[in-house]
Amino acid sequence: MIERGAVAALNHLLSQQPSAAERLAAFAGQGVEVRCPPLPDLRLLITEGGMVERAPAGAASALVVKLKPGALPLLLMGDESARSQVSIEGAADLAGTVDELFRTLRWDVEEDLSRVFGDVVAHRLASGGRELAGWQRDAMQRLAENLAEYWTAERPLLLRPADAERFRSDAASLQDEVARLEQRIERLERR
Repeated sequence: MIERGAVAALNHLLSQQPSAAERLAAFAGQGVEVRCPPLPDLRLLITEGGMVERAPAGAASALVVKLKPGALPLLLMGDESARSQVSIEGAADLAGTVDELFRTLRWDVEEDLSRVFGDVVAHRLASGGRELAGWQRDAMQRLAENLAEYWTAERPLLLRPADAERFRSDAASLQDEVARLEQRIERLERR
């Protein structure tokens, strides 16, 4: 069920950007396995048209794409920092193409909405969606900053970097003083 939806979504994205499908068509017949816990592994086969289909059982994969849990939603939103949570193993040329697709392949929501609602309404809906997503990112950023300030200033649960450095420096000084004291005690015991 999930596999069928994922294949349909990938093919839709590839059909929206024919140049991406052309690049992928060069690898027709090769298998790609996508692992994104807790979702089941997705085994794909690249077709001659540059689309993907479910790979037959037991088919070998030329490439394995591993996504850390939580990376998928960030990738779908186009967050470049999420690419650090993706590892690609296998054939170098196919890996390069798949990595390029991660960077460039985006869903043209406005195009799909225009088919249903018309161009003007689709543009307004897409703009509103982008503004809402931007507002949510900004709100989450402000919430994180406020919580960090609260936990460092009002309810000290976290250490400020300056406090941690001061503690480290004090501990090092104390360690030096203890070492000097031990040496002094040893000298006194020898007398």
